[in-house]
Amino acid sequence: MFHDQIARDAAAIQRQFDHVLAAFDAVPVVQAMGHATRGGKRLRGFLVLESARLHGVDAARAIWPATGIEALHAYSLVHDDLPCMDDDDLRRGEPTVHVKWDDATAVLAGDALQTLAFELVAHPDCGSAEVRADLTLSLARASGAQGMVLGQALDIAAETAADPLTLEQITRLQAGKTGALIGWSAEAGARLAGADPTPLGAYAQALGLAFQIADDILDVTGDAALAGKRLQKDADAGKATFVSLLGLDGARARASDLVDQACAALDGFGSGATVLKDAARFVISRDS
Repeated sequence: MFHDQIARDAAAIQRQFDHVLAAFDAVPVVQAMGHATRGGKRLRGFLVLESARLHGVDAARAIWPATGIEALHAYSLVHDDLPCMDDDDLRRGEPTVHVKWDDATAVLAGDALQTLAFELVAHPDCGSAEVRADLTLSLARASGAQGMVLGQALDIAAETAADPLTLEQITRLQAGKTGALIGWSAEAGARLAGADPTPLGAYAQALGLAFQIADDILDVTGDAALAGKRLQKDADAGKATFVSLLGLDGARARASDLVDQACAALDGFGSGATVLKDAARFVISRDS
């Protein structure tokens, strides 16, 4: 059920990207934006759409923030892949933007995707002015120096730190770098409905951390061909990870406990939350 739904949502988000970007001039920076927004799991967009379904919000409204969060996520990946950051040449099985074009185009494409994200979540079709303002403000907080960017900055600082990060420090880092956007995505449906986002926030907090632990496990045990990106980067860089601190079995056990916590946070929604619970189980069983 989950796999069918996320595939349908991914296709809907791609159609929305195609529709939105078709209105732009066919210049290299827009072509790079299109390249950066193709493929991937679309987990964040799926969380927006599924949390909207959970609250009875029409898909025609939810598709805008669902596409917006995927635009913002794509921007973060384009910049993260640059030589001045992770220096990656492969993303989703394709050349990264700076490899296919150049560094300047990658910077500008990332900038444009970031601004596009806010344009999409503020679109009139999302709902009332109050709903759009709430979505925009909460996304700004989740993506900036209180959220994702803070996590990225802490990650960069850790590369030159005298001592490896502790488990507490890594947890804080990943709560920003990975967890903040996952949290926003899961809460978006409640925000669209004007409902309390607290239960979905608790779900997302556990889900985001489980997702990152699964990433750390994949970095050690995964297949680069299936992952569509270079693996074992953290080990090569000598960085502390959940696996290096907890061990492989300990990391798997911690991720499993977090999935149980995520599912328990949704018990109040009854059978309506089945797909979101399946999504939580998916994040620790995926191969990419």
